[in-house]
Amino acid sequence: MRIGIASDHGGFELKAYLSTALKGAGHEVVDFGAKELVAEDDYPDFVIPMARAVASGEVTRGVAICDSGVGACIAANKIPGVRAALIADSFSAHQGVEDDNMNVLCLGGQVTGQALAWDLVWAFLGANFKDIERFRRRLAKISGLKNMSTGQ
Repeated sequence: MRIGIASDHGGFELKAYLSTALKGAGHEVVDFGAKELVAEDDYPDFVIPMARAVASGEVTRGVAICDSGVGACIAANKIPGVRAALIADSFSAHQGVEDDNMNVLCLGGQVTGQALAWDLVWAFLGANFKDIERFRRRLAKISGLKNMSTGQ
């Protein structure tokens, strides 16, 4: 699978670990940065291009990491076609894909240890959308929402 991965300084070490582990498991990893540790960098600069690559199909799925994972999740979800979630347990990592067609996994680099992060990524990548009527119906309801402030 072709996986996009992105982080700011808060997830830099975890991103390096996961990139190596993913490559070792036979996945192609596209690193959207940060390419070097810079304490003042901003997660949107890396997460948004990765999320756009997921939405366009350039990569199959994405992993976004910042200090807590919250900001990365908010940024990724601004991109149409991205369904990102901050995940801290294995059940949600696979269930989010199976039921909600989640395509970006968000992690907190300062709150998620390497072993747990790998378990979450493994569960996320091993899951497939169930593509049954009730799940498609739910996604269609969400897709039909308009931005309340802009009407778009």
